[in-house]
Amino acid sequence: MRSYDVIVAGGGHNGLVAAAYLAGAGRRVLVLERLDHVGGLAISAQPFPGVDVRLSRYSYLVSLLPSRVARDLGLDLELRRRRYASYTPKGDTGLLVDNEDAARTAASFAAVTGGAADHKAWQDFYGMTARVARTLAPTLLEPLRTPAEIERLVGAEAWRELFQRPIGQTVDERFGDDTVRGVVLTDALIGTYADPATDLLANRCFLYHVIGDGTGEWNVPVGGMGAVSGALEAVARRAGAEIRTGAEIIGISPSGEVAFVDADGEHAVNGGHVLVNLPPAVLDRLLGRAPSTVPEGAQLKVNMVLSRLPKLKDSSVDAMAAFSGTFHINEGREQLATAFAQAARGEIPELPPAEVYCHSLTDSSILGPGLRGRAETMTLFGLHMPARLFRENPDKARDDALHATFASINSVLAEPIEDCLLQTPDGAPCVEVKSPVDLEREAGLPGGHIFHTDLSWPYADDGRGGWGVETEHERILLCGAGARRGGGVSGIGGHNAAMALLRP
Repeated sequence: MRSYDVIVAGGGHNGLVAAAYLAGAGRRVLVLERLDHVGGLAISAQPFPGVDVRLSRYSYLVSLLPSRVARDLGLDLELRRRRYASYTPKGDTGLLVDNEDAARTAASFAAVTGGAADHKAWQDFYGMTARVARTLAPTLLEPLRTPAEIERLVGAEAWRELFQRPIGQTVDERFGDDTVRGVVLTDALIGTYADPATDLLANRCFLYHVIGDGTGEWNVPVGGMGAVSGALEAVARRAGAEIRTGAEIIGISPSGEVAFVDADGEHAVNGGHVLVNLPPAVLDRLLGRAPSTVPEGAQLKVNMVLSRLPKLKDSSVDAMAAFSGTFHINEGREQLATAFAQAARGEIPELPPAEVYCHSLTDSSILGPGLRGRAETMTLFGLHMPARLFRENPDKARDDALHATFASINSVLAEPIEDCLLQTPDGAPCVEVKSPVDLEREAGLPGGHIFHTDLSWPYADDGRGGWGVETEHERILLCGAGARRGGGVSGIGGHNAAMALLRP
């Protein structure tokens, strides 16, 4: 049996971060990946035959990846800032948040809300979240702090408003306009099925969406998400990590033994430590026990290629501005609540809340030379689409969800989105749909949960301390999204697992 200092179970981006740090420190590292490629959900793909476009198939923007990790590893990666944060259509007008024109943003608030109060509340609220981001983000790469330490760090107001009471209550008190409330609350619901009026899970999701790298900005990876994983793979290999794809792990022992199968049959290797870049429910199965949690994803991902940008009802806003940031679709406060209630009854929401953006407007490199200037990509992320809705009849439910989602986006456009879709050489529209059940089947994510499990508080609320990667088995550590402070394309789980070995 071959032995390694560290075996990394799963070649997603977190596993590659851990492998790069540890191999760079001289450890003998083996990465085992079930698929024929590394990267997990941070990959690019060409899903439409004959259409030269590399789409970010699953994850699509980068906020949580710390600059410190990129510097430590020397990543060859460019993250490009989006000028426009968001556009939210409302009737024949809309709310445009322009990162580089404060006066234009203020005027847009006034046009939508009828006054200046919500814009002032917006500035105050996001001033508070910016201060939290600057102080909290660095702690994500350190051993876990206690709740009392985090409270002292962020201040009493932020602790009360963001950590102690449901984010929906905070938003309802601070903002008067339904549209503005919804724009704020969407960050509490991405990939998370929760009622923000009552469930602190929404608070945890919100925190992860506003503290990334100390700024909370969501940036475009040049070359697509595959460029992120590609850069990490290159660093890990240069450092000496051995990476095997097509190697499916079938068992993990607390002693450090890992069994896997590949094209040549069944094998076993031994590790001084095993770093698990797999959902906790999968680790439970590999350890031979029942899962301690049953996660459930709650999103619909739709990838599209357009022949042109759709027309807006709002003639005062250019479509390039509206779609290069996050374009909110029927995500008002009450619309979010209605969709949540309908999904809770087992129904596809009648008017699904969703958001889109067009990667190619910021980074045209993902388009083949023949399509630049002739096509644009569009990524849609739908909310309140829990896996339970797709269990009984996955194909029909997926079609129904897409139909409802297209009706939703069409309700805020001046023309049907279907009229703007590019076609493949065979005449098929360039549309790809992924439900939670699809992610469960294709990516091995229980329940299709994009965070592996429900997001945790970024501190030691369980009293355990450490790096947030420890398990009950000394030689087995979590290094993926399921680690405390894991989730999103961050590399934080991989960094912290590596540090648990290098700086115990």
